Amino acid sequence: MPRPHYVAAIDQGTTSSRCIVFDQAGSIISVAQREHRQIFPKPGWVEHDAGEIWQAVQTVLAEAVSGAGIEDGQIAALGITNQRETTVLWDRETGRPVCPAVVWQDTRTDALTRALSEHEQLFKEKAGLPLATYFAGPKIRWLLDEIPGLRERAERGEVLFGTMDSWLLWNLTGRHLTDVTNASRTMLMNIHTLAWDDELLAAMGVPRAMLPEIRPSAEVYGHTSNGVPVASALGDQQAALFGQTCFAPGETKSTYGSGSFLLMNTGQEPVVSKHGLLTTVGYQIGDGPATYALEGAIAVTGSLVQWLRDNLGLISSAAEIETLAKTVDDNGGCYFVPAFSGLFAPHWRSDARGVIAGLTGFVNKGHIARAVLEATAWQTREVVDAMNADSGLDLTTLRADGGMTADNLLMQTLADVLAVPVIRPMVAETTALGAAYAAGLATGYWPDIDSLRANWHKAAEWQPAIDASVREREYRNWKKAVARTLGWVEQ
Repeated sequence: MPRPHYVAAIDQGTTSSRCIVFDQAGSIISVAQREHRQIFPKPGWVEHDAGEIWQAVQTVLAEAVSGAGIEDGQIAALGITNQRETTVLWDRETGRPVCPAVVWQDTRTDALTRALSEHEQLFKEKAGLPLATYFAGPKIRWLLDEIPGLRERAERGEVLFGTMDSWLLWNLTGRHLTDVTNASRTMLMNIHTLAWDDELLAAMGVPRAMLPEIRPSAEVYGHTSNGVPVASALGDQQAALFGQTCFAPGETKSTYGSGSFLLMNTGQEPVVSKHGLLTTVGYQIGDGPATYALEGAIAVTGSLVQWLRDNLGLISSAAEIETLAKTVDDNGGCYFVPAFSGLFAPHWRSDARGVIAGLTGFVNKGHIARAVLEATAWQTREVVDAMNADSGLDLTTLRADGGMTADNLLMQTLADVLAVPVIRPMVAETTALGAAYAAGLATGYWPDIDSLRANWHKAAEWQPAIDASVREREYRNWKKAVARTLGWVEQ
């Protein structure tokens, strides 16, 4: 009898790297995980050591395969999904990073993005993105400007740029590639042509010689040293869209991790947002047409719970937030807007900073815990309102995934705030699952997207349970709290 085959996915995230092995039914066979350091050299700066991350990825890949009790020959394909926008520059000859990786949350490019404001319309029209510190392009430009001799080396093609997918592909296969979803987060790719754009490169001041080749999200890019085909790369949020099988226009998922990200499939035409959302590539399977998405990115959700644990010590584990929040019936009039590094969608205000509003002598730590959970729900509501307005499609259900979905109170709060059912799938690890699905499609492990849809199963569903008048009153109060975050940092 032939031995069963499996698909493995590397999920290279903001705080850790994981490898998950899946079977044909999309069930998890084994998981391995390693955290890596978060480096904060100055206020607003966030860095990673790309070398440390590559070591972690090698470790979890080996551990997941051995943990599944299988051999490399039984891995039909390996997929990659990654934290997006985090910028790695490395030496073509030695393969070693030439500087720390600049993480997506890093705001050091604030002055630079303001200086580029004359090109705002160009970036919006061609790249689908607002000028923000979030994206990779300004990070590359900053490093080229600030590190002596680096620009000259980059122009000669001696220094290479990549987001984390490229860094891993380079180390796994020896090829300098990226996929359309990651390239769409650089501000350097034209989302209409799916190619690096000379006008965008000139405006950003980035030499073409350092850029990877752009490929579809699902195809065989190369093989690992022991012969496993590396067959997908997707930015983490696009991978979650794929893992949630949101293959039809209007289908929407939200991933709740350190930050939270809502993506709505908009079909084969990019929808340019008028309400503060990002136009992004959802995925591209082989040489088929690209599928586009609207995205709302929220900077701080799960990381607010970690902040409550690590900085304030109000809880000793993230899971305790639900228990603490349930000691009270409501927020006691308290609202927490976690604009720690500005506000992302739909506001895009880098001058905002966090506030806790509505404090009275009545408020206790239970109320603050509840306000922390509600912050994720209200930020989601702001993005959903923008999505409905942009797409002309009304959200009917939200497919939620990510670590925070284990919090049942948060899931109920989301349903209450959005006034639509919230559904959690059987496999909550949809980011890794999406990378596995794409790699499996590219290698024939799964025959088509219908076979992927058949794997999707609902684990739980929450229905809205609050009065509309309460919902609208609370939303008004939330908006008042948001208004108080703006203009805090004086330019």
